[in-house]
Amino acid sequence: MKNLYPKVSLGRFCRLLGVTRQAYYQYFWYREQLSFEEDLIVSEVHRIRKHHRHMGGRKLYELLQPFLMEHQIKMGRDRLFDILSANCLLVRRKKKQTVTTNFFHRFKKYSNLIKGFIPEGVNQLWVGDITYWKIEIGFVYIRFITDVYSRKIIGYYLADSLQTSETIKALQMAIRDLPQDCGSRRLIHHSDRGTQYCSHDYVKLLKANNIQISMTENGDPLENAIAERINGIIKEEYLNDYTVENIEEARNLLKTVINLYNQERPHMSIGNLTPNQVYQNNIKTEKLWKNYYVKSPIIVNQ
Repeated sequence: MKNLYPKVSLGRFCRLLGVTRQAYYQYFWYREQLSFEEDLIVSEVHRIRKHHRHMGGRKLYELLQPFLMEHQIKMGRDRLFDILSANCLLVRRKKKQTVTTNFFHRFKKYSNLIKGFIPEGVNQLWVGDITYWKIEIGFVYIRFITDVYSRKIIGYYLADSLQTSETIKALQMAIRDLPQDCGSRRLIHHSDRGTQYCSHDYVKLLKANNIQISMTENGDPLENAIAERINGIIKEEYLNDYTVENIEEARNLLKTVINLYNQERPHMSIGNLTPNQVYQNNIKTEKLWKNYYVKSPIIVNQ
């Protein structure tokens, strides 16, 4: 059977389209190169997310920079988000709220000392908080002490109850690693007004180490926003992806996760450095994010 359609040479086809043969070949070479680069990037994202399963696109973009330079790939952040979207790799945030604080108790409550206070170095402001985590045997509770300037978790402890003695262990860890020459008299410890933080033993340990005591005043999470944020990162980006059967497994996993958080996870709030980098070197940093919830002032032309 004869072919009813006339054969058209590539040269003539290009002329009909108004392009050169060279441009035709370059286009398909370019598309093939983009596809190859995308496969490389997706593979590297999977490697990073092996341990950081919920790391967002902005942080991935920073961590990918050495990889992109090594493979001579030029890529902006928007293209990375397009690649993540096309490969179903964008992260969806989960919202939840559970109360772990008892504000109604007989202990003394302290004033909020950090209104408008911005630390200028490490070990000037610590924040403490307690969060829950559901494992196979039930709920366990994690206490965190975080250095605000560096965002480093410097003390933590996990147990199956909310006893004050277990909250003190997180503080003891933080104090144990506190440098002798850090000027601890300027250090402020900020927390909510829960029983654990107002208890005689907890307050006694803070005072014995010349640490000033600051507490929230009205129960608003924004009064201890950084501590709340750390809780969310550790649980939503790491812990909630694992099935843990007992407390011993939970403690081992928590230790691993905190090491990943402190040593590998970049923060836009500290110039996309890691908490360890900032804490160990007391680096001056710059925020790389904007607060989109603060309305810009309206300027009226006079």
